[in-house]
Amino acid sequence: MSNKRRIILFLPLIVFLGMGIFLYKGLFLNPEQLDSALEGKPIPAFQLEKLENQGEVITEKDLVGKVALMNVWATWCPSCKYEHPFLMRLARQNIVPVYGINYRDERGPAIMELAREGDPYALNIYDKDGRLGLDLGVYGAPETFIIDHKGIIRYRHAGPVDQRVWTDTLLPMVQQLQAEAKKDGAA
Repeated sequence: MSNKRRIILFLPLIVFLGMGIFLYKGLFLNPEQLDSALEGKPIPAFQLEKLENQGEVITEKDLVGKVALMNVWATWCPSCKYEHPFLMRLARQNIVPVYGINYRDERGPAIMELAREGDPYALNIYDKDGRLGLDLGVYGAPETFIIDHKGIIRYRHAGPVDQRVWTDTLLPMVQQLQAEAKKDGAA
């Protein structure tokens, strides 16, 4: 048997082992720590309707001026339902505005869910086709972004926000950015 033929026989095994190593490494990645290509960059330009009002258009300019959270959510998302009570508490505390991005969802059920469960969002953007989510690099709902007063994305968190995530990660960043905004004379 020639060397060329032996290599061809072992090629599937080599490919299989390579894929196995690649997939094995993936088991140890934390999806909440995925990098965002947009950190340090402005919110992508968009023109989308407000969830509650088809005729009212919201753009990235409407999100500038305050340190805020942008929360990607949907009615079809079980993790979004888990984080919703915490977002309601956060909204009542009035520490930071939360802007909602209703992602690849139906308007009617989304409005009904907010009416039933409460609406923690200062603004709610209707991203029916997921264009803004795609521009933000969203992997799935929920995801939360911290934006500074200039409209620059400073951090991305994949997964639900709860007390631990808020206290350990998001709140310190929000407070730091709010202090910087105050120095700049922003609200």
